[in-house]
Amino acid sequence: MTTRIGVVTFPGSLDDVDARRAIRLAGAEPVALWHRDKNLNQVDAVVLPGGFSYGDYLRCGAIARFSPVMETIVDQARAGLPVLGICNGFQVLCESHLLPGALTRNDHLHFVCRDQRLRVENADTAWTSDYAEGQEITVPLKNGEGGYVADERTLDELEATGRVVFRYLDVNPNGSRRDIAGICNEAGNVVGLMPHPEHAVETLTGPTTDGLGFFTSVLKKLVAS
Repeated sequence: MTTRIGVVTFPGSLDDVDARRAIRLAGAEPVALWHRDKNLNQVDAVVLPGGFSYGDYLRCGAIARFSPVMETIVDQARAGLPVLGICNGFQVLCESHLLPGALTRNDHLHFVCRDQRLRVENADTAWTSDYAEGQEITVPLKNGEGGYVADERTLDELEATGRVVFRYLDVNPNGSRRDIAGICNEAGNVVGLMPHPEHAVETLTGPTTDGLGFFTSVLKKLVAS
C-alpha cells in the first residue's frame, strides 16, 4: 500500500509544489491539501511548506494557524501523526503551539538566502532517522523572520530533552538563540525547521541531496509501523 503524505497549501504558500516533488522522489505519494478543508484525506503524514501564508500579516503563521485544516492537524499531531513544518510551516507550528517558542525578524533585519550547513542533533525523530547524530548536511535557507526565540527555561528544556534537532554551523544566519535551526515535540513526530530540505533532493536544483533524508525517514517509519 502506497504511503500518502499530504502537503498543505495556504494562500501565499510558495514551496508546496517543491515539497510534493520531494515526497515523490522519496517514493511516497504526495497529496495536495487545501487550507479550508478539515479532511486530511487519510494521509499518513503532513508537510506544512514554506512561503508567506496570508502575506505574513500580523505575524508569520499567525493567521494560518486558524485555518480549518490546522484544527485537524493539531488534533492528529497530538495523537501521533508525523508533521513537518518547513520555514513558514515552522512558524505555523509555533503559532499553533505544537512547538514552543517563536520565529522573529532576522537580527540583521535583512532577508537571507544561502546554502546553509547544519548539524543533526537528534536522529531519532520521525523525520530524521535516516541521518546520524552529529552528521553535517547542507540545505538552502531563505527567510526574513527566521530567528528562533524562547525563554531560557524553554531553551534549557529543549536542550536537556534532546529536542533541538538541527543547529546552524559556521554562521548563525538570523540570530536564532543557541544556533537552533530546528526543534521537535516531546514525542518526536512533529519537527519544525527554518532551512528547506525540499530544495536539496536532487543535484539538478539543489546544492546537495542532503534534504531527501527527511522524506525517506518518515516513509520508512510509516512503512514499519
